[in-house]
Amino acid sequence: MAYWILKVLLTPLLRVCYRVRVEGREHLPRRGPVILAANHRSFLDSIFLPLVVPRRVTFVAKAEYFDDWRSAWFFRAVGQIPIRREGGSASERALETAAGVLRAGGVFAIYPEGTRSRDGYLHRGHTGVARLALATGAPIVPVGLVGTDEVLPADRRLPRIGRTVYVRFGTPIDPARRAGGDRDRLVLRQLTDEVMFEIHQLCGYTYVDTYATRPSPAAAGEGAGEREVPAPVSLAS
Repeated sequence: MAYWILKVLLTPLLRVCYRVRVEGREHLPRRGPVILAANHRSFLDSIFLPLVVPRRVTFVAKAEYFDDWRSAWFFRAVGQIPIRREGGSASERALETAAGVLRAGGVFAIYPEGTRSRDGYLHRGHTGVARLALATGAPIVPVGLVGTDEVLPADRRLPRIGRTVYVRFGTPIDPARRAGGDRDRLVLRQLTDEVMFEIHQLCGYTYVDTYATRPSPAAAGEGAGEREVPAPVSLAS
């Protein structure tokens, strides 16, 4: 109930403050399990994406949001799943909870990059999205988010008003055509790379074949922008 109340309150506000353009909404299944796999550039990705999806969307959110009472109430109210990014059993439990959402016929959204991109590139995807799809049979709908970082960059606290945000949905990817299983590393990597290719086609951001990293405490100070940037990789061929 809290999810729909917040959506009713936020939707008109966001549509007044921003120009939200949606493409490919016809690719969203009206019923049944589906995984939405999107690029991640801003905290507001988790606001704009559910805004344009008529069904309830569940995300995993970093556990730190639940440790702070100022944000915990919001994430609990909308039924988000906390996940410790250190990995291990906590991450496994979060993925199993996500699988439960899909087995119940729900919509689950995930950012395969694992964290927000702070260098402007689209990064290599982690294989959790493929594991979920292969374990549950849920199709993956790739999503390209464009402009959310112009509204709220990672280093800014207050959002900018009047920007345009694009949410582009691609053709669903059926995991059933992949031979093997959710423990086959090659299959997991191939399916994840296919998802990232489609996301790249939708968002247009340059792809680099390295994982996105969280900034270290030292990176927040002087010289943060001096680290070496990996060479872009073309996904067009």
